[in-house]
Amino acid sequence: MIRNDNGVSRRNVLKGVGASVATAGVGSGLAAAKPDDTVEVNVGFASERGRQAALSQAEETVRKFDSIDVVTLRLPKQAATALEKNPNIRYVEENGTMQALAQTLPWGVDRVDAEVAHANGETGSGADIAIVDTGIDDDHPDLQGNLGTGKAFVSCGNGGYFGNCGFSGNDNSCNEPWSDDNDHGTHCAGIANAVNNSQGVRGVSTEATLHAVKVLDCSGSGSFSDIAAGIEYVANQGWDVASMSLGGSSGSSALKDAVQYAQGQGVLLVAAAGNSGSCTDCVGYPAAYSEVVAVSSTNKDDNLSSFSSQGPEVEIAAPGTDIYSTVPSGYATFSGTSMACPHVAGAGGQLMANGATNGDARSQLKSTAEDVGLSSNESGSGLLDVAAALGLDSSDST
Repeated sequence: MIRNDNGVSRRNVLKGVGASVATAGVGSGLAAAKPDDTVEVNVGFASERGRQAALSQAEETVRKFDSIDVVTLRLPKQAATALEKNPNIRYVEENGTMQALAQTLPWGVDRVDAEVAHANGETGSGADIAIVDTGIDDDHPDLQGNLGTGKAFVSCGNGGYFGNCGFSGNDNSCNEPWSDDNDHGTHCAGIANAVNNSQGVRGVSTEATLHAVKVLDCSGSGSFSDIAAGIEYVANQGWDVASMSLGGSSGSSALKDAVQYAQGQGVLLVAAAGNSGSCTDCVGYPAAYSEVVAVSSTNKDDNLSSFSSQGPEVEIAAPGTDIYSTVPSGYATFSGTSMACPHVAGAGGQLMANGATNGDARSQLKSTAEDVGLSSNESGSGLLDVAAALGLDSSDST
């Protein structure tokens, strides 16, 4: 991530949220593994016979999904290769990883006219917004009043400056399994839905319920399986919005199964386009999936942020450069499409609080976006306009 501390945060170190980790296979990656090496894979099965065939080969069953036809297994590479040839198996893929993307706030809330919405009583009250990320700081004064439930798919507590993550983690206490031991998820949560309480910051939405779905560890990494399980969980809770400021350059069949399921269950899926700019066709996954709203990043001059990915999958742009928001026990300024994504998620929450379906909200956000002169490849339909999406305009501010 890109971080600019301004003296308000309790930490003054430059932190690399997007640090990569080893491939998900035990030992080496799937392609490089020897036949007897143990690898970790996601197996999509087409029938109960396929499911049983996969489970029978496993040295360890890592995860059984509740609602999608996938299992995550550890098994010898030669067994994985054999499963690929089974007609009852849809796919066998390495359980790779994705990373948290970059960060930043309040000029963004103003730029998208979210404060106009607040002045007219549009706060997102009644909506459920899931932050699918590194967790949320459970005792932050700008978030605590909006926190609902959460779930962790990776462990919390390996961070700290002397822990497993070194300078990639933080020293935040893990009061809950889904507490944030990195900073990234808390920062995104504040952008989407920080309380309007006259201190710190306020979010695009201010009274929705935030749910922490921890799929990224203290280094900002999580496997395809972890992330897919988190998305499936959001769908099964009946929550409205999944904000996913994470991604990778390659897709995953298990992840695609999960987003297809969640979209079908009525979840508005919003994801960061990626930080691979400058480029013309480099939107990452899961943002590149058709079920997901891909969000690019703009700066204070309404130009595309230099780091922002672009491509035909981009549907909308939002502020992402130098965004000030919450981090555990303080505030900090981050930059990245990770910061743009929760602006859109917060706006989606407001629409769904008013009764919109995920499809309605997606269409409304795009049809009311502001043309700021960027190409569709850069900004999709244009720059997010929260007030316009809610049938208001900037003159409605009180």
